Amino acid sequence: MPIKIPDQLPAKDILENENIFVMTEYRAIHQDIRPLQLLILNLMPTKIITETQLLRKLSNTPLQIEVEFLHTRTHEAKNVDPEHLSSFYTTFDQIKNRRFDGLIITGAPVENLDFEDVDYWQELCQIMNWSSRNVFSTLHICWGAQAGLYYHYGIPKVPLPKKLSGVYEHTLLKPQSPFFRGFDDTFTMPHSRYTGVREEDILRIPSLELLSVSKDAGVFAVKSSDNRRFFITGHPEYDADTLALEYERDLARGLDIDMPENYFPNNDPTQPPIVTWRAHAQLMYTNWLNYYVYQTTPYDLSEIDEIGK
Repeated sequence: MPIKIPDQLPAKDILENENIFVMTEYRAIHQDIRPLQLLILNLMPTKIITETQLLRKLSNTPLQIEVEFLHTRTHEAKNVDPEHLSSFYTTFDQIKNRRFDGLIITGAPVENLDFEDVDYWQELCQIMNWSSRNVFSTLHICWGAQAGLYYHYGIPKVPLPKKLSGVYEHTLLKPQSPFFRGFDDTFTMPHSRYTGVREEDILRIPSLELLSVSKDAGVFAVKSSDNRRFFITGHPEYDADTLALEYERDLARGLDIDMPENYFPNNDPTQPPIVTWRAHAQLMYTNWLNYYVYQTTPYDLSEIDEIGK
């Protein structure tokens, strides 16, 4: 949350130049406050695990958030109890006439399929199109980021020589961006994917901003210039053991898979991983919620439609 200071205090300009969020008395007086309406489109097969990971990040802020979960009607989930979906999830038909402050679109284990071959692709396109007029800011994660970049900007995903799995160091290209406010100059994040997007494809779109990259993992963070769409190619929400569980699963399936990089101490999978990304991951979600949803979304959600035009 910001610090509130007098409008003409000399420190105001100094703090803002240091990328510290301050709020003037005038702005504070004129703020309308209400709970944020957040929708999560959960495309992961391990629904309960993903729910828990995301809610852990979203709950650790001073903001009051009302969260709803969405699943695709055109895909039959095989790894979750149907009763869980009916109790805690809704479908697009049930919310399409509503508006939300924020939307999160998760990853999905379908990277090796062409987008158009994913059984719920048309429904996902419908949701992404709807989000432009009915959601103030959308955060796309991993495959969800690749799908969003492809749908909105025509940017293709490209296959990698082998699965990218591990914890990688990243650098900031736009350190003054509020999205990375409070970040160190370098930071680590987990990745787990078979495909990626090319940096040059991002840079050729004037309405996109490349925010962060990794020497080993490539493009990490991209946003639209109007701050309405964010694309994260990694998994900041991952738990300490998520990569280990994926590695064990892939081995059990007989896949020719490498050990996650920079993850197990001494590259020994019998040793518990040491988490190096938790603080920055929390900060990233908090920054998105605060600066790009809470501080900027209209109090009257019906105004989102006009903003999206």
